[in-house]
Amino acid sequence: QVRLVESGGGLVQTGGSLRLSCKVSGAIFSINSMGWYRQRPGKQREAVAIITSYGSDSYTDSVKGRFTISRDNARNTGYLQMNSLKPEDTAVYYCQMGPNWGQGTQVTVSS
Repeated sequence: QVRLVESGGGLVQTGGSLRLSCKVSGAIFSINSMGWYRQRPGKQREAVAIITSYGSDSYTDSVKGRFTISRDNARNTGYLQMNSLKPEDTAVYYCQMGPNWGQGTQVTVSS
């Protein structure tokens, strides 16, 4: 059974930083792409960043230059480093691998 568990969310002021983690079990982590998604209040879930098994990354325009996705295959863990956070980044953040999703972690950025 594949399981994804996010952690690292919280409350931060505008301009602050957070690092989200996604621990994966039950899957061969190293051969799969993984992604971070978010759902802002009243909005549909959207892709934030994707990283392939080779380490190639891509980002939605609104987070380029501020967020960095990475992975540690030895630890079966993916990360999302979020810097220069803005109130509009407030959302529940989910990690995804194939058809599997984590439970989400809340990120709140105060103005």
